[in-house]
Amino acid sequence: MKNLRTAGAALALAAALLFSCAGAFAQSTEIKTEYLMTYQAPLDPPTAIDPTLLIVNVIPGGWAKGPAINGSFISPGGDWLRISPSGTMRLDVRATLKTDDGALIYITYNGIMQHSAASGEKLNKGEVLTTKDIPYFITAPTFQTSSPKYAWLNSVQAVGKVVELKLGEGGYVRYDIYVVR
Repeated sequence: MKNLRTAGAALALAAALLFSCAGAFAQSTEIKTEYLMTYQAPLDPPTAIDPTLLIVNVIPGGWAKGPAINGSFISPGGDWLRISPSGTMRLDVRATLKTDDGALIYITYNGIMQHSAASGEKLNKGEVLTTKDIPYFITAPTFQTSSPKYAWLNSVQAVGKVVELKLGEGGYVRYDIYVVR
């Protein structure tokens, strides 16, 4: 009987601790985003190093358009795309944007891309994929510039969501980019 009372007291204490800690894990902040730009970067066909690594050259050209920034991509630029055993792809992208007023902005981001069997098949056929086709494709861009006009970009984290993707001949990627607040 004594063991039952001890076990019951221990269970009551554990429940009290659990419920008192529950408030400590409640959401305490909120993330907001602010539209920064949409950009489209032309891509060379991927070069396969082995089954786990593709390198995709970002071709000069393309464009970036937004309320406070407009420009085009210049060399150098590329994506080192790692493919995990699960099929999830991890991006490692570096690109250079030259704004319409002559500023240079270095953009780097990582990201995650997941495909379904259907989206992978369409991608391999060189078809254009949209957000409706790709189960998950999110990036985390950061920026670096010496331009006083765009210096505020040095101090923000952005997120990007793919709009369209096409690999192979005439390949490109288009993203909507948002500053996280």
